[in-house]
Amino acid sequence: MSATISILDGNTFVVSDTRGDIEATPTDTAGLFSFDTRFLSKWVLTVNGQRLSTLSIDDLHYFETRFFLVPGTGTIYIDARLSVIRDRTIDGGFHEVLTILNHDDHPVKLDVRIDAEADFADLFEVKDELSKKGKTYTRLGNGGLALGYQRETFKRETHVSSSEQAAFDENGLSFTITIAAHGKWSTTLLVGLTALAADGSPVLELRDHRTHEELRDDLHDWIDNAPHLDCDWPPLKTTYRRSLIDMAALRFSPLTAEGRTLPAAGLPWFMTMFGRDSIITSLQSLPILPGLAETTLRELGARQGTRLDDFRDEDPGRIMHEMRYGEMTAFEERPHSPYYGTADATPLFVVLLDEYERWTGDAELVRDLEFEARAAIAWIDDYADLQGNGYLWYRRRNEQTGLENQCWKDSWDSISYRDGRLPGFPRATCELQGYAYDAKMRAARLARAYWRDPKYADMLEKQATQLKRRFNRDFWISERGYYALALDEDGGQVDALASNTGHLLWSGIVETSKARSVVRHLMSPQMFSGWGIRTLSTDEKRYNPIGYHVGTVWPFDNSLIAWGLRKYGFKKEAARVAAGILDAADFFEGRLPEAFGGYERALTRYPVQYPTACSPQAWSTGAPLLFLRTMLGLAPHGDHLIVDPAVPGGVGHLELLNIPGRWGRVDAFARSAGDKDAKQHLRPQLSSLRDRKGVPG
Repeated sequence: MSATISILDGNTFVVSDTRGDIEATPTDTAGLFSFDTRFLSKWVLTVNGQRLSTLSIDDLHYFETRFFLVPGTGTIYIDARLSVIRDRTIDGGFHEVLTILNHDDHPVKLDVRIDAEADFADLFEVKDELSKKGKTYTRLGNGGLALGYQRETFKRETHVSSSEQAAFDENGLSFTITIAAHGKWSTTLLVGLTALAADGSPVLELRDHRTHEELRDDLHDWIDNAPHLDCDWPPLKTTYRRSLIDMAALRFSPLTAEGRTLPAAGLPWFMTMFGRDSIITSLQSLPILPGLAETTLRELGARQGTRLDDFRDEDPGRIMHEMRYGEMTAFEERPHSPYYGTADATPLFVVLLDEYERWTGDAELVRDLEFEARAAIAWIDDYADLQGNGYLWYRRRNEQTGLENQCWKDSWDSISYRDGRLPGFPRATCELQGYAYDAKMRAARLARAYWRDPKYADMLEKQATQLKRRFNRDFWISERGYYALALDEDGGQVDALASNTGHLLWSGIVETSKARSVVRHLMSPQMFSGWGIRTLSTDEKRYNPIGYHVGTVWPFDNSLIAWGLRKYGFKKEAARVAAGILDAADFFEGRLPEAFGGYERALTRYPVQYPTACSPQAWSTGAPLLFLRTMLGLAPHGDHLIVDPAVPGGVGHLELLNIPGRWGRVDAFARSAGDKDAKQHLRPQLSSLRDRKGVPG
């Protein structure tokens, strides 16, 4: 796989090679993308007809990078008399400052060329290798080049201009320049993106308009407002800072959000709003960045299902899965406007609402979203119980372009029996029942405390109790000592051992008498690789250490499992899971990928990268933040924050300062178990903020 360099800001990103050049094929993600459309598929620099070689790359910020280049390729040593700098910044489109330095004692005359093309591929066309149905065009004028595409009413344009005079043609732009001895030449290249109506009038200019300084100041403020981490293990500090920066990069502001942001799911395929991913990332980030959760809840609530729509798998009360803005969605060749085919986002919406209130004390949001929360609970009973037996099931109604598996493991072979057979539909995976149980218990608390409806609260608690009893009877495989991965369409147990059982601990649906057996399986060599808990046990027929959901290790999955382990009192096991994933993060320079190989740690000595993992990816970026919560044992209790640490050996002293919440700001301290003077304490700060409705993040 060729190395790539990415910069991004929200929904807009650029993927290039290490020279800064873009040469996209129809099936790769090189290019400039915004709102799910590729606005540049070619952007290639030559000097006197020669491509360039890379000396170094400065990863300045997530939205800015700098390439240091010299003319010529293919030689071991290049005696360069010229050097070239490309300083590229994303800002809705991008701008690139191109600088050429002459190191010779004589002037030099150069022909500088940028070849530019745009195929306007929809991301789904790239993923599925589909051809375009509209027509591209070019237009010269107004001191620049317009690259355009139109299919009926769908019209997009890319505008290329330069601060220095250039000769534009239909394939790019050229400069004929002379640089004095030991002199330099520079120009700023601007690439703007526009969505147009059929008559050519602008509908939306896809551009940020923020200056370099504003982007940098925004990032600095984001980091400064987050809690400060200090510890004796430098890789943890690196990973924490990387997570903060990547979370800033993944912020996405929906068009209805008035500048507020929520987490996009991940680069390159998922730079948009996802129900499940945005909710889980917001849950992971609550102790550090609570503001993400409010936007996530409001925006998902605004798009909650209101009707029965088979094409979009929509039901009243259902929380959306994925929102897209590209051509295929516009022409209803894909259902993502939005698409609702997920079974877990709806109960998790209620879980997030409750957890957000516990941390922030934002009663106003709880009251604002009462209707949406009640509708989500009603969906569980009225639309998700496809078999009429009180469980949450899924089966797609859109057989052509809908998702087959609508749990978080949404690949085709992720749900299987031990012998490798795949069950039919509908399916009721185990973790969905845990989410439903948790949602009802949490909604009962909100109903009693904020909605003034104790009868509704009593009903929900009764339903949750019955669900827990039923679940522990029907899903428990007594001869194996763990919960079935799912129930099949006949009510039979899908008996593979998978990481889904770890989510049951987090939800609280596991009976205390069964918890130790569940934990023993999760921490067994068949499940725990040394780096983390695998998605599927090595004993299962479909196990593959580099299969997407059938043997890889997912950091987000492990973070929720560690949270569940802490809930049931298994502190050492939670610390061991956290230590394994955070050790792996060090090999990835602090940036955890979506997934990595499930090979035994003793076999590889390092985590093996999964070949097509998203990076950065939101819930992997959020995983270290949740691990900090589990290691420190942070738990809101009224207007106080409980700290009950269980820190892995080797971390030493650990402190997280200025933790935001309904208590104002507090500091938490801990040491690794066994370290001299091990201690834990909590120092409250800014107690005057205790009565605030919410804490910005």
